[in-house]
Amino acid sequence: MKLRIFCRRLATVMGCALAALATLPAAAQVRIAMQGDKTDIARWIDQRFAQGELPPFSFVLDETPSADLIRTWRWKRRVVEADEQGVVARTFTYTDPRSGLEVVCDVKGYPDFRAVEWVLHFRNASDKNSGQISRVKVVDIDMNYPVAGPMKIHYAEGNKISKADYAPRTASLRTAHPLHIEPHGGRSSEEAFPFFNLEAENAAQGAMVAIGWTGTWQADIAKRDTRNLGLSAGMANCDLYLYPGEQFRTPSVALMFWSGDRMNGHNRFRRLILAHHSRKIDGKTEYPLCSSFNYRDPQPCGEYSCITSDWAIAMIRRYAQFGLTPDVFWLDAGWHTGAGDFRNGKSWANTTGNWTVDRERFPEGMKPISEAAHDVGAKFMVWFEPERVVKGTQWAIDHPEWMLDTWWPEGSEQSTWFLFDLSNDEACDWLCKTYGDLIEENGIDYYRQDFNMLPAGYWRDADQPGRSGMTEIRHIENLYRFWDYLLERFPGLLIDNCASGGKRLDWESIGRSAPLWRSDYYHYDDPDGYQCHTYGLNFFLPIHGTGILLPDKYSFRSSLSSALQCNWKVTEKNVSVIDMHQRIEEYREIKSYYYEDYYPLSGTGDLTGDDVWLAYQMHRPSDDTGIVMAFRRQANPDADYTVRLGGLCPEASYTLTDKDTGTETVRSGRELAEGYTLHLDQPKSSLLILYHKN
Repeated sequence: MKLRIFCRRLATVMGCALAALATLPAAAQVRIAMQGDKTDIARWIDQRFAQGELPPFSFVLDETPSADLIRTWRWKRRVVEADEQGVVARTFTYTDPRSGLEVVCDVKGYPDFRAVEWVLHFRNASDKNSGQISRVKVVDIDMNYPVAGPMKIHYAEGNKISKADYAPRTASLRTAHPLHIEPHGGRSSEEAFPFFNLEAENAAQGAMVAIGWTGTWQADIAKRDTRNLGLSAGMANCDLYLYPGEQFRTPSVALMFWSGDRMNGHNRFRRLILAHHSRKIDGKTEYPLCSSFNYRDPQPCGEYSCITSDWAIAMIRRYAQFGLTPDVFWLDAGWHTGAGDFRNGKSWANTTGNWTVDRERFPEGMKPISEAAHDVGAKFMVWFEPERVVKGTQWAIDHPEWMLDTWWPEGSEQSTWFLFDLSNDEACDWLCKTYGDLIEENGIDYYRQDFNMLPAGYWRDADQPGRSGMTEIRHIENLYRFWDYLLERFPGLLIDNCASGGKRLDWESIGRSAPLWRSDYYHYDDPDGYQCHTYGLNFFLPIHGTGILLPDKYSFRSSLSSALQCNWKVTEKNVSVIDMHQRIEEYREIKSYYYEDYYPLSGTGDLTGDDVWLAYQMHRPSDDTGIVMAFRRQANPDADYTVRLGGLCPEASYTLTDKDTGTETVRSGRELAEGYTLHLDQPKSSLLILYHKN
């Protein structure tokens, strides 16, 4: 809500992801000399968190800023044995000798990437309630650049269920207009996005920033002067005391320093995620090509509310018969008890909380479906939504002590929902075992978690006096504990993170999961929207996916990214199996490039119109190969479009091959960087070019 109030002066230029603050925030606790690619991360950590130095975080204890306290506290440094190669880890503990309050900072550094991340833990080691802890900023720094000049922020729109989801934006920072960024409603990427790139142009340096908190975070960015840029971030709502022995964690933050062109920063950040901050199976990070069971049943059924075990198995066999077996068969919403009772107005949406398998439609559970998928060499993924509990369902009746309620207007849909109280440790333990057993008993390989509600009001109303933010903290802590439990119990498990599409994307969530359905943008037949989502998200995240309904080239290529969900209906006569084969073959040929370096070729202006060209490049530095994907939309009058490719060796020669016509062109890297003209005769058509160095 606060974000919308702030969204005034910059709304028309920048959208509501960024908003102007009325006053300039106070100077940061510590000033850091920026060194870009020359940053020695291990040394940076030991200097920034050294004894007697103000650390790069801050808080207020009983109205006294930590800068006035923490230098007098006991300090301890512990070198931690990292669980990955190429990682340094430290734990720094600051203890107030008077009150017994401890602040523990766990730090990880990634020297190869010039990146660092940390998280704070506050612990009351006394036998009395702690003082009041507030205004916790997990990062609170001024970045001092060696050269004066203009400063910019490169960011993305948050998820609004629109064509403009994740749209790339660039804004100049001005000293009189500091910025406040904050998501809406308690989901971390709703209307704001917790990843951005801060650039000092004349210094040819910058910092990628990522905030890890799958709730309501906030960030403030202030240009102090022509050489100094302020950054602070933390949880939006935190003003509390701790009971004796109690502790809590804060959001985490990641900083990655870069030099040169700003895309150097974006691409190194993508590589950092793939190397150290993504789920790996057998040492590899790769999310799947999925297929559904003929997406959406006829009305009044919704999603898969009327699907049966026999139908699902028949569909698996039909895919195999046609040679279209995917990596994963995906069963979405509607399999649970009560979801198929459409005659009484029931659907998947108003029966969440009935987390047992509908035995009328699945007499033997879902195990026969998973076995059928395994028989054809595929995995099986199933949708769940544990946190939204509809009043009157099994969980609401059996466990009223774990249901949080809040005020919503009578008659509104949200007034019929509870929030499952993940802030309760006992409830979290029960959820871990209940869902873990469901996954095991039904042979489920991959877990899909949805979250179609705004939790902020429930958290706020459940807080005790003097402990504002504690319910949200415990909920988010236990969300991570639940996900970590599943990943440990099932070593081959992948988690698909869906919250009305991609409304829960942040540094913490992407380390455990990935959004295979990145937006609930409801125009499922609008490929232009899917192009926009790929284009914007690729600046920051290398792993994400969406669905595709039609197998024509334009629609299919519009949905391509590192993961894909094929929702086409293989039982309908108006679709071509041959077309499907050709699309899948093409995707498998180029899929690996979506895990490589990214170069946007159409800038960061408004790309949502039907009169634009949209083009991007994926480049593999290891062998100097890549692809160019381009779209001429329906109302664009120009058959030609000039782009400038990135990442190429200027003196090398490259062969470019048009995937559709087979036409080959040879150009030098310098020529391609200075300008290469794409050509499409017809509107609403696409172009795929593969290139390699000669």
